[in-house]
Amino acid sequence: MKEKTEFNVLVSVGITVIIALIFSLATNQAATAQNNYQIKEVSLQNFSSSLLTNIFKQAENSVVQITSKVSNPGTQIIINGEPTEGSATRLGSGFVYDKQLHIITNNHVIGDAKTVDVTFVDGNVYTAKIIGNDPSSDIAVLQIADNTFSNQQQHVDPLPIANSSSLQVGDQIIAIGNPFGFSDTMTTGIVSGVGRLLPNPDTGFSIPNGIQTDAAINPGNSGGPLLNMQGQVVGMNTAILSGTGSFSGLGFAVPSNSITSIVPVLIEKGSYTHPWLGISGGKITPDIAQSNGLPRNLKGVVVASVQANSPADKAGLQGISQGVLNSNTQIGDIITAIDGQAVRQIDDIINYIEVKKSVGDTVKLTVNRGGKTIDLDIVLQARPNTLLQQQQPSQLDQKQPSPPPSNSSNSLLGNLYNKCLGTLGRQICDPLFGK
Repeated sequence: MKEKTEFNVLVSVGITVIIALIFSLATNQAATAQNNYQIKEVSLQNFSSSLLTNIFKQAENSVVQITSKVSNPGTQIIINGEPTEGSATRLGSGFVYDKQLHIITNNHVIGDAKTVDVTFVDGNVYTAKIIGNDPSSDIAVLQIADNTFSNQQQHVDPLPIANSSSLQVGDQIIAIGNPFGFSDTMTTGIVSGVGRLLPNPDTGFSIPNGIQTDAAINPGNSGGPLLNMQGQVVGMNTAILSGTGSFSGLGFAVPSNSITSIVPVLIEKGSYTHPWLGISGGKITPDIAQSNGLPRNLKGVVVASVQANSPADKAGLQGISQGVLNSNTQIGDIITAIDGQAVRQIDDIINYIEVKKSVGDTVKLTVNRGGKTIDLDIVLQARPNTLLQQQQPSQLDQKQPSPPPSNSSNSLLGNLYNKCLGTLGRQICDPLFGK
């Protein structure tokens, strides 16, 4: 009995020792794994920092600051379209496009200037002339005209340009430019959205397929490159959405695919012709659909207005009329597809036409008109420079009445505007009523 008790004690001690050894081994392995993780984390951080540094060094000589003088002198400095006190000067960014010393920037950076000053990272300033510009896409092409630059040419390489259609939300990107005039500045972030439609107040048209980013973009970044993690241009920084004029988390860039399709034409011809349909509109909502006897979840674009003598007008596309709104708030045509591809918002139509079509091409619009589906074949025309060109001279000469305030209950137009707002929203109603 005594031997059995001693045996049990030995077994118990042995098990305890084994458990202790196992626990010690596991603890050592966990510590080793944690150390390895920390080493890998530090290694990845160092790799990321090193990669960003290398990309910046490769690109900085090809990114420039652009200074242009405004033809109406003596009032303001304009950065990214935002005025500040000072002399009449615009500040922005740009980047070298090719070995022929062409430089790409935003059209709103150069304004109506014929020549601009281009400052490289080494501080040297050269004169550049305007080769071509496209206000609709907000792209301009410059070329160094200063003979003294030839000796420096071997130190400046064009930035490689990537296919922007391959961008995905979450991709890391880099912005380089001259925010607030601080040259040689880099910020980083991710692609926050793709396929955005960017309103262009200078022309009344929108820039298609815009890239949204959370990389800090401020006044002065306009025209600078948006790069991927291979150091390739995927866009050109163009606009910010902000109530203060400074970065608030939403920046936008013209996609590189627009640059590669438009810039060669600007270099050759000085201007670019966009295909044009001639409508304004907005996404149909469930309330609008139900109030007009349509399926609640019908997808499509409500045609708000049709420009006179536009391709859409010639094909008989119908927008909203004030008389119809006054009686029973019915709507005009609802575009549900273009060339067989379903559309959900006006962005889909504009992006498709800009990327897939040219002036003179025909598009087929599938339209819901009064609950019936019809197809309209429309031949695209060249887009005017601004929407004002579509008005008749007599209309421009006459003083246009101001739209009534939205709370004007005694005004017929005021009531119509209020009804439009209640059913279709500002995106559709403001253009229709001239706001």
